[in-house]
Amino acid sequence: MFETLQSYWPEVLAVLSIGMGTIAAVHAAMTKREVRSAIGWVGIIILSPIVGALIYAVVGVNRIRRKSILQRRPHRHEAIRRVLSQFSLPAGEVERQFGRPMAALKVLGDRVTGYSLSSGNSLSILSSGDETYDAMAAAIEGARRSIIVETYIFDRDAAGLRIADCLIAAHRRGVEVRVLVDAVGARYSTPSILSYLKDAGVATAAFNGKVILGLRLPYANLRTHRKIMVVDGAVAFAGGMNIREGFMGKDGARDTHFRLTGPAVADLLAVAAEDWIFETGEELKSDVWNVSVGDAGPGTPSFVRVIASGPDTNLECNHKVLMGAFSVAERSIRIVSPYFLPDNILLGALATAARRGVAVDIVVPSQNNLAIVSRAMMAQFDQILKDGCRIWSAKGPFDHSKLMTIDGQWSFIGSSNLDSRSLRLNFEVDLEVYDPHFAERIDARIAASREGAEEITLEALRHRPFILRLFDRVLWLGSPYL
Repeated sequence: MFETLQSYWPEVLAVLSIGMGTIAAVHAAMTKREVRSAIGWVGIIILSPIVGALIYAVVGVNRIRRKSILQRRPHRHEAIRRVLSQFSLPAGEVERQFGRPMAALKVLGDRVTGYSLSSGNSLSILSSGDETYDAMAAAIEGARRSIIVETYIFDRDAAGLRIADCLIAAHRRGVEVRVLVDAVGARYSTPSILSYLKDAGVATAAFNGKVILGLRLPYANLRTHRKIMVVDGAVAFAGGMNIREGFMGKDGARDTHFRLTGPAVADLLAVAAEDWIFETGEELKSDVWNVSVGDAGPGTPSFVRVIASGPDTNLECNHKVLMGAFSVAERSIRIVSPYFLPDNILLGALATAARRGVAVDIVVPSQNNLAIVSRAMMAQFDQILKDGCRIWSAKGPFDHSKLMTIDGQWSFIGSSNLDSRSLRLNFEVDLEVYDPHFAERIDARIAASREGAEEITLEALRHRPFILRLFDRVLWLGSPYL
């Protein structure tokens, strides 16, 4: 065998190159949604025999074709479904309260997300890591039936060990506990928090963890970036905050998280349960995973919809909803984002809104935890500044919050950054909220982040040294995978 390979290795390499290249090129041509992306990948595959196909296999595949279990939702039996249906909004209710543009946005959400807009929800803003972890710990300590946690980063540090110890204590008193951490995020600290929990008997899993063994190699670039905790099917936590010590204390990084009660909790539980089944095969179907709708009655604020996005059947749901929101905005679009690298479609929508007279304000951190991303962001600011959008560089500690309001009526909160990774590659979960009072509180938080911020102007960008602008553009070329 070895002697044969020695004699015919050029022919073997040629066959491998043609076979692997053909398969990879056909896959790219048939699955890529953008012409430039398809042409780029086919070019890499053809010009770099074997190597190009291997690169494509690792970072070029951006869809997971997993069996849909959304219709099963094992924790939602018929009785619960009937209760939840009472919180559905009657036809015309959104238009009556918020006007025709917001009603059109509601229809868009109905058609692209797979989840209903429900009334009777209550949202609390958690403004810091200390406040968030206190609330999480209190909820876990009060748990009686079940807890499911899904997150990107769960560090083995002071913050992580505190939450982990609460989960272990809940498990020991008979609460069903499930913890799902992204396989990449789980390795932000060593040793992993998963081994700490597993040694104590808590059921844990690493999302897409089989990549390490090569069993899911084509999906190595895909991650769960969702941050979900649901306790007793009654209280949920969601937003942008990972579980790590860096968000604690007055000098720690900033972030914003949310505590939710009401019927929308059922959909957050459905999202986390689907990811758990995908990774472990275990269906969460016993009564301990039933949901509770809370004390608010049908028809009461806030109106909330869960938006699950990811490289599967939910591809670009967040992108589609954001496009709709930018299109219906009449007065204001206010955004806080740590990583602002949207594609040209969203940039065009923001620029068009500004040209229509909408006040578009975008707040980004002056000190970013990812210097490469910060530089790439600077490279595309000019595309919207020239059309009237305003961009603010916020001083102080790094702000990881993802916040958005439209016209002081509609809010978009959750785990999605405004970059290609969140909008196309990551599994994300967000909430759209129709509630002027809640939007007012988010607007106030956005306004606070602008205090002392420096406005980034087109003139200042263009007066930077050429070599610096070129460097930013080179980094920007890799923005789809940052």
